[in-house]
Amino acid sequence: MPNSLQLKSENLCFGGTVAYYSHASVTCNCEMNFAVYIPPQAKTQPVPILYYLSGLTCTEENFTVKAGAQKYASAYGIMLVAPDTSPRNLGIPGADDDWDIGSGASFYVDATVKPWQQHYQMYSYVTQELPELIAANFNVLPKKQSIFGHSMGGHGALICALKNPDKYLSASAFAPIAAPMNCPWGEKAFTTYLGSDRATWKQYDASELVRQTQLDYPILIDQGTADNFYHQKQLLPEIFEEACKQSGQALNLRFQEGYDHSYFTISTFIEDHIRHHAKVLCS
Repeated sequence: MPNSLQLKSENLCFGGTVAYYSHASVTCNCEMNFAVYIPPQAKTQPVPILYYLSGLTCTEENFTVKAGAQKYASAYGIMLVAPDTSPRNLGIPGADDDWDIGSGASFYVDATVKPWQQHYQMYSYVTQELPELIAANFNVLPKKQSIFGHSMGGHGALICALKNPDKYLSASAFAPIAAPMNCPWGEKAFTTYLGSDRATWKQYDASELVRQTQLDYPILIDQGTADNFYHQKQLLPEIFEEACKQSGQALNLRFQEGYDHSYFTISTFIEDHIRHHAKVLCS
């Protein structure tokens, strides 16, 4: 393993390995962390990659510990990669004042406003540097990769897929922030990281992007009907659904009766999402 990648811990899991790494990120100009599940098939052959982006306040651990995805990734022979949700511990003023801005709340954009722009380049990190790092250090098929996520990370997965139609083979999301320009979370984050010009926000809003770019595969979204943030109008899947209808983007939006915003919901439907991606990653 190259010196640039530091192994922090590893554990056997469903015949494969859950490992946590840190590395010096050139893109974010700081140390970044990620978790990886290496399926048993990677011992003898290169495997496809599925990236997962977590939501507000999360680290690389939340999905890895709570989602129960390793069982299904092992069965299909898919590597799971879960990066941290932001740069951390950099002394940026305001980075730890609010739970929805700064640490754990990057919104997966490339910030253009001081003091964030020096480190908060998470869109480029997720779509460029991290895949290059994975390809250089693990037994993978770099051209066979897909992406999904939850809440803020669902927003991240959608924009990464829509902005890079040739990079990912499939995309899905749990309760994504689907129209951030029209919700309090998104307006606050975009103003902080991108400035007050709303025209520049469109490049990171899935409901705007899907009007311009359509993927040649269907997007899967699961939204719980008992999700408090859905009822608080933070997620707005209907806006994304309408934009998909207008543009012709295939969308499978499933409302799950009685389910909330938690990892209990994610763990319930994680098999469906892994299968959704495996159809193309393992073909």
